[in-house]
Amino acid sequence: MSVYITDSCINCDACIEECPATAIVSADDSPVEGGYTYVKPENCIECVDSTVPKCADVCPTEGAIVWDMPYTAEYDDYYLAGQDEGRYKFRVHKKKGMLSPANQPRPFRESVSAQARENRENVVA
Repeated sequence: MSVYITDSCINCDACIEECPATAIVSADDSPVEGGYTYVKPENCIECVDSTVPKCADVCPTEGAIVWDMPYTAEYDDYYLAGQDEGRYKFRVHKKKGMLSPANQPRPFRESVSAQARENRENVVA
């Protein structure tokens, strides 16, 4: 995943149309509790081919979009624990099984430090 939408989100849905990976869903379609727009971790690509993630570029609310851990096998336990806690919800594919980081790693920005991700620092446009 690598980006996460916090409870600071005002549900304006500006980010949904900008996401090239169709990784963002409205609060009404969110698979988790919380009442705000949700990023599907198994789809997010951090817009690695852009200067900044496109969702952050259009977001009007400071602190609504923050960095999260890379969606790679190394962080599989982190994401699975997050699913148990209700922060994430993973689809189960008929052949691949649960689409966790171990089964479907995603690209991420290596330039963003682990510390910035752990602290969930703002993704700044």
